[in-house]
Amino acid sequence: QVQLVESGGGLVQAGGSPRLSCTASGRAFWTNAMGWFRQAPGKERQFVAQINWSGANTYYADSVKGRFTISRDNNKITVYLQMNSLKPEDTAVYYCASKRLADSNMSPTAFGSWGPGTQVTVSS
Repeated sequence: QVQLVESGGGLVQAGGSPRLSCTASGRAFWTNAMGWFRQAPGKERQFVAQINWSGANTYYADSVKGRFTISRDNNKITVYLQMNSLKPEDTAVYYCASKRLADSNMSPTAFGSWGPGTQVTVSS
């Protein structure tokens, strides 16, 4: 089991470039794939990005590809989401999540551990 806590959210102007962090505890972090999801009011939780245990393989939703970058520092037991060129439609609560395998299943149900989320609000 991995315990996760996100940070770095807040109010950002359109075009801004904040970085979210997710700090983990628990032995499984070093071997688990990590992901970022987001959920806007009234909408379902949406996959954003995934990274495998080593950081060598990443996968992105089409809506953020080329603007967001997921990375991890296993020494700091932290995963990051660098967000560039933010748009108002990126406004959501952003969640960090963990799963055992870096497979192609990006459904929220494939991820077993979740952080409480951090709000990102993009003003136009």
